[in-house]
Amino acid sequence: LQSWSGFQRFQATSFVGSVVALSITRELGPVFAGLIVSGRVGASIAAELGTMKVTEQIDALVTLATNPVKYLVVPRVVASTLVLPVLVILADLVGILGGYFVSVYLLGANPYVYTEKTFQYLESWDIYSGLIKAAVFGFLIALISCYNGFIAEGGAEGVGRATTRAVVASSMAVLVSDYFMTSLMF
Repeated sequence: LQSWSGFQRFQATSFVGSVVALSITRELGPVFAGLIVSGRVGASIAAELGTMKVTEQIDALVTLATNPVKYLVVPRVVASTLVLPVLVILADLVGILGGYFVSVYLLGANPYVYTEKTFQYLESWDIYSGLIKAAVFGFLIALISCYNGFIAEGGAEGVGRATTRAVVASSMAVLVSDYFMTSLMF
């Protein structure tokens, strides 16, 4: 809606589709998905591992000669790194389709012009860069959350603090790493 009214001032509404597609694939899809995963999955990982730490389940794994990092951390980091790009693909599709429906059905844009302009300026690197960002975000979120879960101490209150630290730190990591990756990629 905001893009439409801004572009309408310059008689450039045909470029709304391009701006929507570029902004969603490069920034909005990866960053919003990363922040959502950071809040939901990051909190879950930190709380689960924190609970295991304060109830000495991790110590039990060490006693059984099982490497807790290999057993508990690696699968979570790999899963998060691989799944977040898939989530970003879904977010990109929903965002671009949402932009199409709002522009065409609510604002009266020409559907053919909107579709043509959407894909005229969208390059494969725009999509790949968003997926690379998503993989990095997934890696950072899982790693930070696992670390905070592993250092939890002090019972249930300590697990709560570790979970809060994990969400805040992984959200900040998403935003800061996005800035640096964007400056390197574009």
